[in-house]
Amino acid sequence: MTAHYEVRGNVAVITLDNPPVNGLGFATRAAAAAGIERAEADAAVAAVVITGAGKAFSGGADIKEFGSPKALAEPNLLSLIGVVENCSKPVVAAIHSVCMGGGLELALGCHYRVAQAGTKVALPEVKLGLLPGAGGTQRLPRALGVEPALNMIVSGEPVEAQMLAMVPGQKLFDKIVDAAVVDAAVAFAAEVADKRPLPKVRDLKARHPNAEAYFQFARNMVGGMSKNYPAPLRCLEAVAGAVNLKFDDGMRAEREGFAALMLTPESKALRHLFFAERVASKIADVPEDTPLREIKKVGVIGAGTMGGGISMNFLNAGLPVTILETKQEALDRGVATIKKNYEAQVKKGKLKEDKYAARMALLSTTLSYDDLKDCDLIIEAVFEEIGVKEAVFKQLDAVAKPGAILASNTSTLDVDKIASFTSRPQDVVGMHFFSPANVMKLLEVVRGKATAKDVLATVMAIGKKIKKTAVVSGVCDGFIGNRMIEQYSRQAGFLLDEGCSPHQVDKAVEKFGFAMGPFRMGDLAGNDIGWAIRKRRYVDKPGMKYSASADRLCELGRFGQKTGAGWYDYQPGKRDAIPSPVVEEMLAKHREAIGAKKRDISDEEIVHRLVFALVNEAAHLLEEGIAQRASDVDMVYLTGYGFPIWRGGPMCYADTLGLFNVVQAMKRFAKNPMDDGAFWTPAPLLARLVAEGKSFT
Repeated sequence: MTAHYEVRGNVAVITLDNPPVNGLGFATRAAAAAGIERAEADAAVAAVVITGAGKAFSGGADIKEFGSPKALAEPNLLSLIGVVENCSKPVVAAIHSVCMGGGLELALGCHYRVAQAGTKVALPEVKLGLLPGAGGTQRLPRALGVEPALNMIVSGEPVEAQMLAMVPGQKLFDKIVDAAVVDAAVAFAAEVADKRPLPKVRDLKARHPNAEAYFQFARNMVGGMSKNYPAPLRCLEAVAGAVNLKFDDGMRAEREGFAALMLTPESKALRHLFFAERVASKIADVPEDTPLREIKKVGVIGAGTMGGGISMNFLNAGLPVTILETKQEALDRGVATIKKNYEAQVKKGKLKEDKYAARMALLSTTLSYDDLKDCDLIIEAVFEEIGVKEAVFKQLDAVAKPGAILASNTSTLDVDKIASFTSRPQDVVGMHFFSPANVMKLLEVVRGKATAKDVLATVMAIGKKIKKTAVVSGVCDGFIGNRMIEQYSRQAGFLLDEGCSPHQVDKAVEKFGFAMGPFRMGDLAGNDIGWAIRKRRYVDKPGMKYSASADRLCELGRFGQKTGAGWYDYQPGKRDAIPSPVVEEMLAKHREAIGAKKRDISDEEIVHRLVFALVNEAAHLLEEGIAQRASDVDMVYLTGYGFPIWRGGPMCYADTLGLFNVVQAMKRFAKNPMDDGAFWTPAPLLARLVAEGKSFT
């Protein structure tokens, strides 16, 4: 049973019990409705309390049913709320811990609400590209007031119950208690058992003294902040309906808005992200109950930008960190940078002085590998060259204690080869952080052929502890993200050969929604880094075709922002990318040298060549088992590479367009004389999915 029924005195208590957050799936809804009917039929019962077992009143819809026909099976949530609201005996919600989404809508359907202080209350549907679909937009403004309700619904952010109880005139909560909320609700239910008529939130008026002006102001504000997302404005209009329409009419408008949003690509993308984020931590052959290694102390080798950023993640999580460097000056610079980052947070009010002091107290530095012998996890963040990595891991093998996890922050190198430098390859794993490491959410966890399952499980758990989105990758050159981005970058180069300017490509990609186009990204990262990788490719993969335009740029010494000139010109002290006449002249000469004819290229072709290059390479990664699932690829690009969230990642976007259409476009791209036609042969997985009429997700 996912809901339990008991009687305390003359009060029936219905307890939702569907772990982990008492999701309102079909079985739970049916059991709760049956509990109300049972209470109605029992003459000895004078009132009813609804509560939740464990650590939640209810978190809302059961995610296992989300978007499926089962979510609408009767009794659906609207029907259950109707049963509760129309009960002839008072129904009291005993709210604690978490009351969100459909859980809050159910509570609003009760006649009374008793809440425990500290309860997180929210209607977060907007974060899935939706609006509350079971009366939330109609009842919350009536119970809490129009403005605070609109703020909650449009933001989707949780608010503590006691804060909401302080809203003047609110009728959301009848009582706030510090503890034992069920006992308090049972006592309250006994007190109101004989009171009639029973209060219903739907009978309250949602009023605002200047409704028309307020909603117009809100439209301007919300519209400006949510231009790529239709849900916030739909939420606003539904709340306006609570003021301007009769309750039943407002409910119909809410359902129409919900149904319309369910069909939008933005909602599809956000729902895809919701599930992708949750499934990324699951590894097919690593049981969820795999024992974890204890991580109490962390070592970081390298005090540069990456090493310092990595260290901050662990300091933020309350774990002691020892940073190792070869020279004291490098250590001093690294610690100074960490202090500067924290002080900036303090200045902005994002970090309190005492927490800053506590974090710095956890940091120690050393010039000796011997001081890492007590560390449970050691991460190297040294220069990206295999000889340097070899020296580090041989030293670590000599000093690290048995069972310590040895991790490399390499972004492209062979983790299996790195592991072979030790006598304990089972303890070696890749932990690829993204710069700035203390900000970027993505952590690529690279699983070597010998990496132990408990090492993998421990690193995934640590990723969660330091608030990263951890995605598992197999071993290959560049892993998931950088292997794909190489194909993206190659296409950007071919577009230059065919007549595009760097500004045209970047503008098209940024209009699509990327945080930064490929050429601005190259200037930020340093064009010399890409140059070094290409030189390695010319030896390792002599058959791979590249545009030589990037090499010509580097031969001019234009390495990007750090040199004041790259694909763009930069003024001293500024990061504004200014189109460069020098680059235009260089590209013109380059096209002449290779016999390329300049042609007009649409923004759509620019975007699709870049994005479909990601998709095709990702299909190869999936076929090879480097990536576990298509949604993992999307998580990598959404959290590490600036792919627009409202498009759901490259694989979700390809599914939205239709894989048949993607392959048809790829066939057209293969005909471009300056492109690499062989690359556009669909990956076997992609071809198979098209033939079977299937999608990645």
